[in-house]
Amino acid sequence: MSKPLNILFISSEVEPFAKTGGLADVSSALPQAIKELGHEIRIMMPRYRFISERKFKLHDIIRLKDIPIPIGKNTEVGNVKSSFISNLKEKVQVYFFDNVNYFGRDGIYQSPVGKKDYKDNDERFIFFCRGVLETLKRLGWQPDIIHCNDWQTGLVPAYLKSIYASDPFFKNVKTVFTIHNMAYQGAFPVESFDKSGLPKDHYHQEGSEAYGKFNFLKSALAFSDAITTVSERYAEEICSSDEFGAGLNGFLAQRKKDLRGILNGIDYQVWDPAADDSIYRMYDAKSLEAKVDNKKALANRFKLPYKENTPIIGAISRLVDQKGFDLVLEILDDLLKLDVQFVLLGSGEKGVEKKFEAMQKKHTSQMGVFFGFDNELAHLIEAGSDMFLMPSKYEPCGLNQMYSMRYGTPPIVRATGGLEDTVEDYSGGGKGTGFKFEAYDAKELLKAVQRALKVYQQPEEWKKLMRNGMTKDFSWEHSAKKYVNLYKDILKQ
Repeated sequence: MSKPLNILFISSEVEPFAKTGGLADVSSALPQAIKELGHEIRIMMPRYRFISERKFKLHDIIRLKDIPIPIGKNTEVGNVKSSFISNLKEKVQVYFFDNVNYFGRDGIYQSPVGKKDYKDNDERFIFFCRGVLETLKRLGWQPDIIHCNDWQTGLVPAYLKSIYASDPFFKNVKTVFTIHNMAYQGAFPVESFDKSGLPKDHYHQEGSEAYGKFNFLKSALAFSDAITTVSERYAEEICSSDEFGAGLNGFLAQRKKDLRGILNGIDYQVWDPAADDSIYRMYDAKSLEAKVDNKKALANRFKLPYKENTPIIGAISRLVDQKGFDLVLEILDDLLKLDVQFVLLGSGEKGVEKKFEAMQKKHTSQMGVFFGFDNELAHLIEAGSDMFLMPSKYEPCGLNQMYSMRYGTPPIVRATGGLEDTVEDYSGGGKGTGFKFEAYDAKELLKAVQRALKVYQQPEEWKKLMRNGMTKDFSWEHSAKKYVNLYKDILKQ
């Protein structure tokens, strides 16, 4: 093997310390997979107040205390604590950048009470981005690659190409920036730019400015050495259409040669029906009859009558515009006229929750809902459902469709982003892993469900579909190898 690389992976959320969505899962699983390939990778994230020092065995690093970080005309001080994440094979060191003023709060991006973004998110992540680079200097550990994720880390590439450009410590450091969702860009008023300390000549259309605002994501797109996103299809979509590119598609198209789509993996230590403590009964592709016990347990959990030949359609989602549950509401009455049951685990817009709650009261024997998040229930829905619904308007990668296939629960998805890349549409003769529909339209979704129901009525054919999905390989090792190849490519430039 060639010389191992030094990689710093930075993210605003990392499982198990802090999580709002899939970014946290990726920020835990991908570094561990890269470490297993023999590279030295470390993680850095903010230290939010709710990250328990005792539970996670955080300890101070004496030489990383009182690091001064300029924010506009003021100076804030950062301290670094350290811990590890580990799987059965490897341990990865995690640095936590701590400052009570900015991170001593109960939420990551917004207050858990009013669900409004913190007004100083610009300062919080300016502080974090500069803190990352100042910590590396104080630590004296030189990465070959700094791998940044989403807008909260977007200023790191911009700093390296400006304030730190003549610093010999960073002379050979390259940056990779991964877009997990183009819709979240970190756009702030022009005054925020002055707080960043970036040179004024960075604030223009080819740099950190977009539509009259200081845009953290755009800063990363302008100054990173390479850009990735989390599926090949999404990489195409964000360059070619305003709908997916959220206003930055034209700019991204100019950097298309530096953009790669690399599919997220799933963690098979966590998501494996043959070794899952969260489900009622474990099973694999050779013991599909045991899946039925999970279906009974799921029906029981939602107080639905168990019916052997009536399929349960499951869904786990944030109830936000992106996820397509407006389509589900539009067809729900028609859907429940069919011989199906529907269970939903989700949270999000209160108006959407209320509509689902009203529908559940109307169809008590066919429908169950749980608002909030419950990890054990998420596993049981994957194991106990017969099919899984993901009608997303857009989906950069998506993980639940991969979990579903792993659990022998064919997904019904809209053909967009990672859903298009990972699900093979059923085409008869036992071929395929799920069902896709193209147009973002409620009638098309209903047709896809009806198509799935027809195949479900042919048990032998359905079992082929289940096994096809269960034997697919979506391991993180695949993705990790692709990232390492990318790192090596840009280090040659």
